[in-house]
This record gives sequence, structure tokens and C-alpha cells, in this order.
Amino acid sequence: MTQAPFVRRSPIPPDRCNLAKTFELIGERWSLLILRAALSGVRRFEDFYRELGAPRSVLSNRLAALVEAGLMQRREYREPGQRARDDYSLTEMGESLRLPFTAMMEWGNRWLGRGKPPLVKLRRRGTKRTVRVELVDDDHHPVPIEELFIELTAAGKQAQRAEKRASSPRTAKRRDYSGVT
Repeated sequence: MTQAPFVRRSPIPPDRCNLAKTFELIGERWSLLILRAALSGVRRFEDFYRELGAPRSVLSNRLAALVEAGLMQRREYREPGQRARDDYSLTEMGESLRLPFTAMMEWGNRWLGRGKPPLVKLRRRGTKRTVRVELVDDDHHPVPIEELFIELTAAGKQAQRAEKRASSPRTAKRRDYSGVT
């Protein structure tokens, strides 16, 4: 009897993985660009429109979705003599995306610059010291990426077992024939 070839899988099924959920929530192109602009200080609909060039309906829908998801909040403002308009600011949840966006900017500077110097550098305010995103342990010591490993929590192990049960041949066979008379 021959064994089926081993298939490598992610440790957690996508429907239970927080990284996959993050991609689902913010991974759409216009949403990412809106968040990027908001992290740079853009707050008003017209400013998002001018900066991004997104169709107004798309921009309106994406902003509403980001508000609904809790990443942004909408507040009404009125300039003298003008009708009321909306101002969009990042919530604490939205602002916390600054670190992963900064890591992606560093990645883009390294891999997409095609040998050209980056357009921006990160520096510590008040100094000339450059700043970079880095993995650190609980004691604030740098951790090289090759020393990183994924350890499943108790909840992760439970999710993994549930996925194995759901995809086992016996379960699949039972599922295939359920309801057949």
C-alpha cells in the first residue's frame, strides 16, 4: 500500500486565520490606498478623491466599509457658507496599521525600487538616526527572521484538529452521502 504524498498546508485554515481575516478586511486596493492616505493625514472626501483618483462611488463605498469595520470614524464638519461634509479620521484600530504599512514601505523600498534610492527615509524626530521595522523578543532583543517559528496556541491546535476532522476521508465520505436515500 502506498501512502498519499504529503501536502504542506498553512497551520490554520484561512477562515480561522487572523492574517487571512486582515487581508479580507483591508486587502482591497482602494481600501489600502485610502488607509495609506489617512496615515499621511488626509481626512476629507475631496482630498481623498484628488489624491487617489478613485471613482467617487468607489471611494464612498470603501470609506463607508472602513467606518463600518471600525478602522475609521466619520464626523461632520461645515466650512462657513458651505453645506455639511464628512471628515474621516483613523480610529485607534486604524492608526495601529502604521507599523505594518511601514514594514510594507520598507519592503517596497528594498524590492521594488529597481536600484533607485527610496523617496522617503524614516528618521527619529529630533535626530538624524534612521529607523527601521524589526522583530524583537519580549526583552527587546532583535530576532533574525531565520530564528522565527510559528507556535500554535491552544486555540490554534483546536482549529487545526477541527480542520483535519472536516477534511478526513471518512468525514468527506459521510458528507458526500448524507441525505441520500
